[in-house]
Amino acid sequence: MIVLRSEREIRTIGECCRIVALVLSSVERWLRPGVTSGELEERIEALIERENGKAAFRGWHGFPGAVCISFNEEVVHGIPSDRTIADGDVVSIDVGVKKDGYFGDGARTFAVGSVSPEVLRLLAVTEAALMDGIGQARVGNRLSDISHAVQRCVERAGFSVVEKLTGHGIGTELWEDPPIPNFGPPGRGPKLKAGMVLAIEPMVNAGGPEVETLPDGWTCVTRDGSHSAHFEHTIVVTENGPRVLTADKRGT
Repeated sequence: MIVLRSEREIRTIGECCRIVALVLSSVERWLRPGVTSGELEERIEALIERENGKAAFRGWHGFPGAVCISFNEEVVHGIPSDRTIADGDVVSIDVGVKKDGYFGDGARTFAVGSVSPEVLRLLAVTEAALMDGIGQARVGNRLSDISHAVQRCVERAGFSVVEKLTGHGIGTELWEDPPIPNFGPPGRGPKLKAGMVLAIEPMVNAGGPEVETLPDGWTCVTRDGSHSAHFEHTIVVTENGPRVLTADKRGT
């Protein structure tokens, strides 16, 4: 069942999303060679708690970390550890926040130091695909219009969408209906209505779309070892178009 959220609920979800955006903008400053992903996790969780939120991923279905930190060929669900971030790494940070019974979710992929132009293009295309998908989150459109817009942007650039993982609804649970694939024909699925809150999240591989899970039971990697990128926003569908709740509001 897809829940339509009230303005009061959207304000509360928006507060969770404000913290997500604050974390991701802070990570941009903290992410340096020599820092471990475990140290980064500690700083992220401390910031969330200072904002009176909770790290939503800790313990979710047994996940052992407060945040997902994925390197290079790791697509999503990387577990923070003593692994040191190095120059040339591509690092995806996926953050969930719970506050006052509601959730927010967002992700960005960062290039650390010197990376190849092709990897930078992968990151740019993935973020562009996210924005193309968000642009279709309008009252009267169908859910698959979002999916199709993401796929079209990615494949025109010569990259692949991950088909085994999807975006999702979000609200009083971290993962709610509807699942939001990043591929498919337009004009299918439920009609979009004002009050729908959606976490749209393209996961894009430089190589093929196939992925597999490592023996830790969580970390999802590209099967061919190619780089992957992940960008995510939580948005609300309104009568005036989509509103991005996890937008970075620094300087506004």
